[in-house]
Amino acid sequence: MKFWIGGWGPAQGGESEGISLITAGEAESTLSGGMLAHRGLAAAAESPSWLAAHPAHDVVYAALEADGRIAAFARTGDASLARHGDAVEAGAAVCHIAVAADGSHLVASCWGDGRVVHVPLRADGSLGAPNLGDPAADPYATAPEPDFAAALEGEGTVDAQDLLRQGADPTDIAALLAGETTRTDWSGAMDLRALVDGDADPSRIAAMLAGNDADDGLAGLLAALGQGAADPYDDPAVRGILDAARAHEGDILQKVTPAPSEPRPSRAHSALFLPGGLVATTDLGYDLVRFWRDSPRGLAPHHEVVLPFGTGPRHLVLHPSGYLYVLTEFSGEVFVLGRRPDGRWALQSGTAASGASLPGDTGAEIARSRDGEFLYAGLRGSDTIAVLRVRGDGGVLDQVALVEAGVATPRHHFVGRDAVLVAGQGSNEIVSLPLDTRTGVPARPRYRLAVGSPTHLLPTR
Repeated sequence: MKFWIGGWGPAQGGESEGISLITAGEAESTLSGGMLAHRGLAAAAESPSWLAAHPAHDVVYAALEADGRIAAFARTGDASLARHGDAVEAGAAVCHIAVAADGSHLVASCWGDGRVVHVPLRADGSLGAPNLGDPAADPYATAPEPDFAAALEGEGTVDAQDLLRQGADPTDIAALLAGETTRTDWSGAMDLRALVDGDADPSRIAAMLAGNDADDGLAGLLAALGQGAADPYDDPAVRGILDAARAHEGDILQKVTPAPSEPRPSRAHSALFLPGGLVATTDLGYDLVRFWRDSPRGLAPHHEVVLPFGTGPRHLVLHPSGYLYVLTEFSGEVFVLGRRPDGRWALQSGTAASGASLPGDTGAEIARSRDGEFLYAGLRGSDTIAVLRVRGDGGVLDQVALVEAGVATPRHHFVGRDAVLVAGQGSNEIVSLPLDTRTGVPARPRYRLAVGSPTHLLPTR
């Protein structure tokens, strides 16, 4: 097989000169377990840390992480690429690209500023003008103090949903709405002066505005306003996972804190096109998997799944069963997301990638075997590959093995029919691990190839 190789260049502290080409075994074979060979520098570029291919044209897209731009390269020979049109601005530390199956557009993720960027592709595969997706909001951030004084200014009309967003106690608002007046707009708007005119107890309203009313009407309020609970852990699946958590190594992380002690940065890190017209993106800074409605014209936010605090969702892989697996960078776990009948995704289960990983390990890449029976998660720190078996209908994962990656800082890996190829960003090499297809466990490295700071392996067309 042949692979384009991306890497970190000098601006990122690496040694890559651009996009290079290697072979693993016979160039035209579908197997990748043979000897590794370098076929030369295909195109000079600064830190092309992630690569993606157009589905119909011989065009490769590169995330130029140091420059914050995306560039297109057209194939000009067996081992050569040339710039194809102008590069476009993406965002700080753009680190991932996913291309739509119909070749109409791509989605880029930016680690530095959290941007999710939609870029249309022209008929020849060149890049169009980028469009920014809506920025993410930290679901764990403490809401600002509500400005209750402003609620009584002017006409005295306030939107109850806005009070909730500002941090008002839902129980207090519910107590106010429960039977005091018939002049309530259940879309969320209510007139505080009308409540007083309608014989509501002014002291009760004052208590609500001060946050001191103790009546319990949360369920009624949420139902009336069509709100979901503010706590990300309201999802029964999440609660089940966390309630079953134990504090020893290898178990799922417990809920650490309801809010960060200081503002966290948004860190978009990957995107995946899903069946049904949705795109999933990760934000490892905000512990979010975001789902967007996709179109050639742009991305529209659809819904989100919040993962446990501090886990850091990084990369995704879709299983043939329809389940979505999410590898977390900070906690080294794999979460399982399932699609509900209403089309929204929800957290189903989760497990540590390995019970034998080391403290401080960070997740890198997750990939599956061709038959979908096994998952492979790269862990930097211990520099290992964790192997998990997919059970049942795909909703349950079992730990199988933890093997040495054979490199320092395994940033990315490719799972082939007969081998796992691992990009060692820290050791400037790519290694080939023979794969036992029966057990799913890779063996020790058979072949090594010196490559400057490799960060991504992309099979050629």
